[in-house]
Amino acid sequence: MSTLNRPKSPHTPTAIKKGEKEDSFWDKFSTLGRKRGTREVKKVQEEGKYAIDSPGSPSQYDIPPEDYALREHEQRAVIDPQSISDPEVIKLQRILVDWINDELAEQRIIVQHLEEDMYDGQVLHKLWEKLTGKKLDVPEVTQSEQGQHEKLNIVLKAVNHTLGFHQKIPKWSVASVHSKNIVAILHLLVALVRHFRAPVRLPENVFVTVVIAEKNAGVLNAQKFQEQITSEYDDLGMRCEKDAFDTLIDCAPDKLAVVKKSLITFVNKHLAKLNFEISDLNTDFRDGVYLCLLMGLLGGFFVPLHEFHLTPQDVDQMVSNVAFAFDLMQDVGLPKPKARPEDIVNMDLKSTLRVLYSLFTMFRDYA
Repeated sequence: MSTLNRPKSPHTPTAIKKGEKEDSFWDKFSTLGRKRGTREVKKVQEEGKYAIDSPGSPSQYDIPPEDYALREHEQRAVIDPQSISDPEVIKLQRILVDWINDELAEQRIIVQHLEEDMYDGQVLHKLWEKLTGKKLDVPEVTQSEQGQHEKLNIVLKAVNHTLGFHQKIPKWSVASVHSKNIVAILHLLVALVRHFRAPVRLPENVFVTVVIAEKNAGVLNAQKFQEQITSEYDDLGMRCEKDAFDTLIDCAPDKLAVVKKSLITFVNKHLAKLNFEISDLNTDFRDGVYLCLLMGLLGGFFVPLHEFHLTPQDVDQMVSNVAFAFDLMQDVGLPKPKARPEDIVNMDLKSTLRVLYSLFTMFRDYA
């Protein structure tokens, strides 16, 4: 684990090409069907390849006996080395590494390799504290293996409690994480991403091949199984029905820029009445202040300033502001937003687009 500072990388939206015609909002989706069709064909091809390569029953796997020092009837599981080089597995690891580094950038912590940097519980400890805003009473640094086990045990208990594993057994343990089992570490980090609605897009349907070896009568037998690490879900890790915004983000970044510009123009048309202006849909709405003010302007009523935090000091106050704005939306007749307030605070673009577009469709003719 390195201790050099790593600044966050800004995400710059795709610029609108000069001279491009700005059509109405839904005109931008005219060609998306063909692009989505190409994606679906590719998915079907990949599923067909997977069906051919992965028969219904586990297959025998040749693995050198010297790689295992097993006692009689002892069983051990490792990941197939070929799975590590799979492009989707590499992509998943890269996204998780970048997410952790962004979360811990202020603490001058940099993760480079998940197995080497996560196994002793030190980074996981700091990550849990950053995500929950709580403190955990454990030693900062532990050198001995026993000390690492003890710290990791405390940290994982806190993580499992946060994730809701009170009775259900998680797919990771102190032993598996400390032994640098990449499958267990991936399961753990994906669970954290999904629980905290991290603003990252994980690759869908990532599988790894796990090799199970067991010694019986002095003979080492090994079989391989396909284990799923990620499923089909949106940016925040929840299964959902695909909509136009999924298509926009997945297939048409150029049209996404036009849509974002249209929504920014709509919002600024009304915020200008209070001499306010936004430029970034992600960052400018995350504290909920502009969203509360916008609801008052669109609904034609005054929003008492004591009902929300004009200068929110922490995430809880931001979440409170967005939740209040969501209540105002329902008061004016809009359906309850599908997004959570935390989604907006976490700067999930898709959630922000959905919320603002619902306002656009109801109030676009409002002067």
